[in-house]
Amino acid sequence: MQVSLQALKAFEAAARLGSFKAAADELSLTPTAISHHINNLENRLNVDLFYRQVRKITLTPTGEYLSEATSNGFNLINQALATVQAKGTVVKITTTSSLAALRLIPALQQLSKSQPNLEVDISTSEAVDKQLHTLPIRFGQQQNINADDIIKTEQFNLFGSYKAADIPWQNGSVTLYTTKWKNNALSEPPIKQWLTQNNLDPALFSIKTFDQELFGIQEAMAGSGLVFCSTTPVQRLLDTELLKNFNTHVVESDFCYYIPNKQRFQTRNTRLVLEWVEELLSL
Repeated sequence: MQVSLQALKAFEAAARLGSFKAAADELSLTPTAISHHINNLENRLNVDLFYRQVRKITLTPTGEYLSEATSNGFNLINQALATVQAKGTVVKITTTSSLAALRLIPALQQLSKSQPNLEVDISTSEAVDKQLHTLPIRFGQQQNINADDIIKTEQFNLFGSYKAADIPWQNGSVTLYTTKWKNNALSEPPIKQWLTQNNLDPALFSIKTFDQELFGIQEAMAGSGLVFCSTTPVQRLLDTELLKNFNTHVVESDFCYYIPNKQRFQTRNTRLVLEWVEELLSL
């Protein structure tokens, strides 16, 4: 049986508050409107829900039964709405392991200070989530990407432990870590261009690869070799003197960080997070 939701709300409020007038005040209606809704509900159900006396109403046994059911139902709905609303304050970011671990997660504390009511959840994934509250920050090549979706173009250079010699390859071949992308559609990191640009012999380096830049960067920090990688993930490590470069020339690349269909993110919280990411990566 279909009944009016407004009539059920009027009944639930009147039953809970024991007054048509109090129910009217709570629901921003008139007492006459409350009475009308409840009369229609009683006629629809063919039952009496209230005993009506002068300036007093009390529930019939049937009314008590329905009152308990409607109160429980509306409480459940309100709890669900509160849960959904709370989830709406969380903005999720999915991105590469390197960007998440080395740039975004370390900056969350500062974001929390400036936006205490904003919650950001960062995870690593190659999938492009199409939810409006999930920002998928991907790593790709500009030739395949809408220019409006790009948030940072990328350069590459050589980095090593801050304690490394200024010219580590001066006395012989050194281990150099670079990346063989999981995504086979991406071209190789521009190490050949970098070697040419810096007039360096490839024989000076024993090249090893990982499928994520993060691993090579960790090896470089540990002093196990050098790493040839994109500059964005290592910027904080350079600032904190955990890594250094060797006065070699950076090489420009076709790689970039981007958000597919970036213009679709228009909610306040996602825009705040997007602006935070763009500002962070511009440093």
